[in-house]
Amino acid sequence: MRQIDHRPFVFALVLYLLAWLLGFPMRAQSAPLKEVECTLILDAASGETLYRQGVCDQRFSPASTFKVPLALIGYDAGILSDEHTPSWDYKPEFKAVKRDQKTVDPTIWEKDSVLWFSREITRRLGSERFAGYVSKFDYGNTDVSGNAGKNDGLTRSWVNSSLKISPVEQVDFLRRLLARKLLVSDKAYSMTEAILPTFQAGGWTVQGKTGTTRLGDSGDKRSLGWFVGWANKDTRNIVFARLVIDTKRSDTPKGPQTRAIFLKELPNLINKSK
Repeated sequence: MRQIDHRPFVFALVLYLLAWLLGFPMRAQSAPLKEVECTLILDAASGETLYRQGVCDQRFSPASTFKVPLALIGYDAGILSDEHTPSWDYKPEFKAVKRDQKTVDPTIWEKDSVLWFSREITRRLGSERFAGYVSKFDYGNTDVSGNAGKNDGLTRSWVNSSLKISPVEQVDFLRRLLARKLLVSDKAYSMTEAILPTFQAGGWTVQGKTGTTRLGDSGDKRSLGWFVGWANKDTRNIVFARLVIDTKRSDTPKGPQTRAIFLKELPNLINKSK
């Protein structure tokens, strides 16, 4: 009987074990990461969908769009007082990027999207009250636990972490905010509306907040950009969410890019809905 040469099998096994020990991929590459886009516009009062295109029911990190509910929380809890109070000085332990190393008040916080100011609000709230507000708002998946094992829910849950929300949920939250159905004080509503950045787009007065982050871990290189808010023209009032996620890197933050394109397109999008 002819003997079988086992050497090729042994050689293959040795290569497999070396690859496993050195951490080389042993399976076929996963499918390419997908780009995601959504544009969603609703009538603020009736909830009628005026325009919808793209993937709008998938949840992602709210990033700095979370400054909208956080403003409501800050004013309702008495941590924030008015458009310019409190005014907090930057401290080195905040470890902020250079552009945010400055004195910040609520208006600057929203306009310049200053992360350390958000963290000072949540730190003063404490974990229990913070989680309570997010749950009461029914905001996205309401998960403010943060990254597993890092105990950072109070300072990072809304930035590429546990808290996630879809464009559909964003506009639902905004409709409830405008209708004052979120069980916060009248002052919280009026002050939040006062500090949210305002823009003009073809006769529309737009108030909204951007959000920018990079998704996932080292294996997910996608950039996320949000622009969410409301707008009015004459007697028409709308809420909107624009989400763009792509696989390209850019020196310009994705949120402002997303906002600029949406503001340019808004008048035509509304005309299409008639």
